[in-house]
Amino acid sequence: MSDVAAPWLLWALLSAAFAALTAIFAKVGIENVNSDLATFIRTIVVVVVLGCILAARGLFQPLASIAGRTYLFLALSGLCTGASWVCYFRALQAGDAARVAPVDKLSVVLVAIFGVLILGEQLSMKNWAGIAMITAGVVLIALK
Repeated sequence: MSDVAAPWLLWALLSAAFAALTAIFAKVGIENVNSDLATFIRTIVVVVVLGCILAARGLFQPLASIAGRTYLFLALSGLCTGASWVCYFRALQAGDAARVAPVDKLSVVLVAIFGVLILGEQLSMKNWAGIAMITAGVVLIALK
């Protein structure tokens, strides 16, 4: 199966579409509220929706069945998510969504670099060329 038809691709494209809508809705939603409070409200919505999805699909499992290492890395991921959201909402409150969101997507470049350095993943020269183009695109968008 080619990568174009890979099952992950649909989910990744949906993620990108929802992330784009997140930026637009958040920019409008934070007009008259502190960005940290806005992040808190957004987080409550995420928790409630995910709780409903887990309950509806019967996917809750006993907390004791989850390994300590899993808890550690999910907690670290959660802390990073929270920090990212706080920074993102502050950036949206201060800047244009059309410029903030692409700069935020430098995370794509950083994931590639961290994936190679920390996870030992392999990227081809074609992949690195794409990473370089993303970086260049973000720089061009960020410049006024």
